[in-house]
Amino acid sequence: MILSYLGTNYSGWQIQDNSISVQGSIMDALHKILNKNIPLMVGAGRTDSGVHAMNFVAHFESEDIIAEEIKYKLNRFLPNDIVIHKLKKVSEDFHARYSAISRKYEYWISTQKNPFLIDRTYFFTQNLNLELMNQGANLLVGKQDFGAFSKSKLD
Repeated sequence: MILSYLGTNYSGWQIQDNSISVQGSIMDALHKILNKNIPLMVGAGRTDSGVHAMNFVAHFESEDIIAEEIKYKLNRFLPNDIVIHKLKKVSEDFHARYSAISRKYEYWISTQKNPFLIDRTYFFTQNLNLELMNQGANLLVGKQDFGAFSKSKLD
């Protein structure tokens, strides 16, 4: 499943006991549409509360579904801030999180107030020093070891 969502109204991707999540909303829709006990859908990662995602990958297990029909029904059932772009049958060894070969994160800064960018950008009211920002960004270019930022330690 490839989907996008505006995370403003959600406590993040992952199902939570006492708040609305993207995963929970889609799982509810799948259970109602397919009328089956589908195991928990797995996402490519977890997003925090209020975070948006474009082309997010998730997978779930189900027998013989008609992808276009289920996609249509999901998009009719889900709120407007969650969109299913594509459903596709994949091999049994595919895993949305562990099979990913890349991820891309974007952080948007706006220096002008814009009602169409509310909840999508950080509104910064002062002048930005683009030269200094580019110098800092260049430190991240190339192959880097960001293992210190990961939960698990790789050998």
